[in-house]
Amino acid sequence: MSTFTPLRLATLAVLCAALAITARAGEVAVAVAANFSLPMQRIAAEFERDTGHKAQLSVGATGKFYAQIRNGAPFEVLLSADDETPARLDAGGATVPGSRFTYAIGRLALWSVQPELVDAQGAVLGKGSFKHLAIANPKTAPYGAASIEVLRGLGLLDALRPKFVQGENVAQTQQFVASGNAELGFVALSQVWRDGKFGEGSGWIVPSGLHAPLRQDAVLLLPGRDKPAALALLAYLRGDKARTVIRGFGYELPAGRP
Repeated sequence: MSTFTPLRLATLAVLCAALAITARAGEVAVAVAANFSLPMQRIAAEFERDTGHKAQLSVGATGKFYAQIRNGAPFEVLLSADDETPARLDAGGATVPGSRFTYAIGRLALWSVQPELVDAQGAVLGKGSFKHLAIANPKTAPYGAASIEVLRGLGLLDALRPKFVQGENVAQTQQFVASGNAELGFVALSQVWRDGKFGEGSGWIVPSGLHAPLRQDAVLLLPGRDKPAALALLAYLRGDKARTVIRGFGYELPAGRP
């Protein structure tokens, strides 16, 4: 007759717990604003380790996601680059009422891979000593709209418009600069900020007063309303682990949250 030692019992308990997590684990289809791609990849990995649920990430421009969702794309959660798009989806009946909240407040940066090109005050923009300035499409990407707002406020929009290299979203805009196709460009700080400084090159963190706040809202879409993985992900985004990742990529958190 076999007996169970304490070690075997402990091992059996771990296996049973793992099987239980696997049995109830699910997947959630997430539309992620391009600026939040890197932090969300890290959050998704921790989310899967902690809950067993898997987040399937699609990265792109918020404006394009809006059109796709209105046309029936089966996303279950939207992590927007603004607060306006989720509000429009709310008004159009495409979301679960009361599920919308701000998960991060983005920061805009002027960035170049060249170490000495961008000064800490952004004065390089006024000098115009460059051929190309990359920005995201302002019609579909909130960070692109913020870039236009900054240039207009500085009185430089008309002078610099001929130098624009336009990316479909802020991820493509960052690639234009990283590849050297544009000497500098407006990107999300999260794309180039590591350990409290610019990871490479040179940059200017655009003062938040120069553009409307980049409040980024999450919302539960109708296809996710009865999905445990979708509900779990939204709860996870409010937790300490996710907030730590978000802050580490240079975002601010909404007022009243640590």
